[in-house]
Amino acid sequence: MKIPSPLRPLLLGLFLAVHAAAARSADWTTPAERAKFATTPSYEQTRAWLERLAAAAPERIRLTRFGISPEGRDLMLVVAAKDGEFTPAAARASGKEIVLVQSGIHAGEIEGKDAALMLLRDLSVEPRHAGLLDHAILVWLPIFNVDGHENSHPYNRINQNGPREMGFRATAQNLNLNRDYMKADAPEMRDWLAMFDAWQPDLFLDIHTTDGADYPYDLTWYMEQWGPLHPALKRWQSEAFEGSILPDFDKRGHLAAPYLELVDHRDLGKGIANFGSGPRFSTGYVALRNRAAVLVETHMLKPYAVRVRATYDFVAATLAYIGRHPGELRKAVAQADADTVARTRDAQASLPVAFRTSDQSVPFTLKGYAFKHEASPISGDTWVSYDPRTPKTYTIPFFRDLVPTQTVRLPAAYLVPAGWPQIADALRRHGLRVERAEQPLQLRVERYQLDAPHWDEQPFEGRHWLREFDATLETADAPFAAGALLVPLDQPGANLAVNLLEPRAADSLLHWGFFDAIFEQKEYADARVAERLARERLEKDPALKAEFEARLAADAAFAKSPAARLAFFYRRSPWYATQKIGAYPVVRLDAEALAKARATR
Repeated sequence: MKIPSPLRPLLLGLFLAVHAAAARSADWTTPAERAKFATTPSYEQTRAWLERLAAAAPERIRLTRFGISPEGRDLMLVVAAKDGEFTPAAARASGKEIVLVQSGIHAGEIEGKDAALMLLRDLSVEPRHAGLLDHAILVWLPIFNVDGHENSHPYNRINQNGPREMGFRATAQNLNLNRDYMKADAPEMRDWLAMFDAWQPDLFLDIHTTDGADYPYDLTWYMEQWGPLHPALKRWQSEAFEGSILPDFDKRGHLAAPYLELVDHRDLGKGIANFGSGPRFSTGYVALRNRAAVLVETHMLKPYAVRVRATYDFVAATLAYIGRHPGELRKAVAQADADTVARTRDAQASLPVAFRTSDQSVPFTLKGYAFKHEASPISGDTWVSYDPRTPKTYTIPFFRDLVPTQTVRLPAAYLVPAGWPQIADALRRHGLRVERAEQPLQLRVERYQLDAPHWDEQPFEGRHWLREFDATLETADAPFAAGALLVPLDQPGANLAVNLLEPRAADSLLHWGFFDAIFEQKEYADARVAERLARERLEKDPALKAEFEARLAADAAFAKSPAARLAFFYRRSPWYATQKIGAYPVVRLDAEALAKARATR
């Protein structure tokens, strides 16, 4: 039977009402709630519950994926939206703030997942907080490290009070995703970068569980208030979280404090410090993308139920604030992006790219517990024990501020030679705009010469970290083959580009080993040839002879090494110089060189 057109909306509304009533009457107790938070559901149980929720509330909840893990599991993403804005394009067009919440990057720290199931339910089939979506779109990543999540064991986290079994910190490839944001070695992280670039969230919350001291706080937090974050976003974060969200959170029955990074783990009284984050971590990376971000750390020793509820209440309080102040965060984000692009008009503009914690402190009132020290015959150190039965308030120093240790004058653009496609791939993974030069170029550029490299002996996150090197910056005329890539800084991601490509940046691609090959010598001189070269040079160059003799007298190891003595002459010859050892291939362009390069495209 064909239904008359005027009746179709009425029947559809009736169907949806019946469907919603049926969903509300169903049992929506989450697996963790049913287990009284003694356990947390597996990946498959979590997925099945979310599929059921999405099917029951299709007008508010959509379950999708943004990638696949190395072991073949979907990287799930849940979108909660009041008006069906389930795609990045629809979400951006809505004008609502987009809030991305991430859980389980360290899969044993998983309260964010169980808080997600509860809050998503309460935003849809049990609409206790339906109004929270009036001015926000919630995008929740319930389990980032899905393979580590399934590597579950009761002995994975010795410091943590429940659940009964918990996932592992690292991925199937034994990579810590929260050190991978810049180098993006993990397949999961590469998928995450594409997802982040598509959604362009205004606010990012990363849910963790802390280690460390004992104290009464349910939750500690960290924001990039003292690093390279744009001032408009710093103001919004301060007004929103410190001025409203955190007091609201405390009114919901909790206690919160800034992240408590102890200066000395044996003595809480010596104070706490800003650990400096940096772009290898989630919040530091998101700050470079001109977005607000908060690291949320629930306290490891609180019962799992308390930690889950704290996460739930923190996210709910955040959405409530956005609802009371619609559009303010989006305005701050837009200003940050616009100012970053406009900065290229200032030839003297600079950017800090590495920081240290300040030696100056401010007083901080810490609500803690009494503690005592005991000399340990086992470790030979001091053993600290806390007494939660004896609350005690301390006034301690907070080494809060960050001081730049490296600041670079910004070029108009960087140029990546055609011979480095892996660097081009890394830039594209981060969503940076690049421009290809189709013709050969001859440009006046600034380039770095890097010498005396020193790598850490032990691997770190699958790489050997380049710890130290000398760097000199010189101006030169240089040719470049067709296919070179220009990375202009007139784009919102400029701060990210600078931090990837400037050698001295704290988490540069150079530090992570992407350019190690430039330090390798590929051509050598036979000893008999080097001997002839040395004799000829000694005869013709009195200054070189004096330098050689001084080195023999001052360096016993050098004097005893025939190879080192001959290498002294080879490395001062044109045969060595043509290898360009230590020549950093990425160069800096001023506005004139950039214009010339663009004119040949």
